[in-house]
Amino acid sequence: MKSPIPLRPLGELITIKGGGTPSRQNPSYWGGDIPWATVKDLQGPELQDVQESITEEGLKNSASQVIEAGHVITATRMALGRAAIATKDVAINQDLKALLAGPELYPRYLLHFIISKGADLERMGKGATVKGILIEDLKNLRIPHTPLDEQRRIAAILDKADALRRKAQRALDLTDDLIRSTFLDMFGDPVTNPKGWAMVRLGDMIMDISAGKSVGGEQRQRANGEWAVLKISAVTSGRFLPHEHKVVSDPPAEETLVRPKKGDLIFSRANTRELVAAMAIVEEDTEGLFLPDKLWTIETNPKRLKKEYLKFLMADPPFRSKFAILATGTSGSMLNVSQKKLIGYEIPTPSPRLQEVFADFVWSVFKTRRRLAAQWSETESTFGSSLQRAFTGGL
Repeated sequence: MKSPIPLRPLGELITIKGGGTPSRQNPSYWGGDIPWATVKDLQGPELQDVQESITEEGLKNSASQVIEAGHVITATRMALGRAAIATKDVAINQDLKALLAGPELYPRYLLHFIISKGADLERMGKGATVKGILIEDLKNLRIPHTPLDEQRRIAAILDKADALRRKAQRALDLTDDLIRSTFLDMFGDPVTNPKGWAMVRLGDMIMDISAGKSVGGEQRQRANGEWAVLKISAVTSGRFLPHEHKVVSDPPAEETLVRPKKGDLIFSRANTRELVAAMAIVEEDTEGLFLPDKLWTIETNPKRLKKEYLKFLMADPPFRSKFAILATGTSGSMLNVSQKKLIGYEIPTPSPRLQEVFADFVWSVFKTRRRLAAQWSETESTFGSSLQRAFTGGL
């Protein structure tokens, strides 16, 4: 029988360094040679590229500190549980902390431990709107402390499992790139319309728009037999995500619900200016789900406008940003597009035959994507299982 792995408070094994932000009012502090990282730069297990940089003067006149390559950087405010290894020297802002491993702790082992504690860190977060974790709470996390050789062995296994799931994710992302590039090849830039497609009002090509119902719900995944209302995040990414829903204990009469089915085009009439008017196509039939009032299904005249063409037209960022100007509202966090403005908008409209060729191509890519999604799900499950077993002595 294995002896239990000793647990030690993280604070005994690491040194923590914080960061800060130079004054935005002083341009001499910005655009220098020192990479400066924020939460949005923690996008994977390695911190390689950052979006901003500061000068030596900016570093000197702020609380920011340069963290040497090879150390773990984690978010302690917003995106709790997100962490990465710095691949080069980088300064950090106040929402990040550097966890400098001492001689008894292997940095990549520490990295995976922090990632494994993501859910715990989320629960430990304090704050009414933006959650943050106290440094003392971080120090009190108890990490299984094994010899360095064993830490390296465990980290190497987790690195390989993580690389496999990221490779699968990249393959999925490439399917979106393939559709976007094919769209541009076939139809040209929709903003400049270099192929001279006729501009037609959407209202002349849309047969019906169905809005859902505003219903409150519980934030959890539905069980068999339960009803759930979709969230606008079900279409925000451009893919239909049926797991983005809230469970409704007392749903409206079934005949009054707008239920998504395979082939439906779903439109988000409300969101931030960057995300409003997102569209997604339902790739498979679903059960027990219905639309909220902020999501619509759009039924087009198939002889004039293919849903697949309209969806990827609206997925073009410059074109959608032009359309988003139609959104109204007093709040920058939630704007709305009315049906009147939607149907009055003119779009470049290629021949129905060309649209049909594109639609067939889209569904062939969707088929490939479902296979790749299954592979990604398997690698995600493998990584999650390995991560759990790694810190309980089972790896």
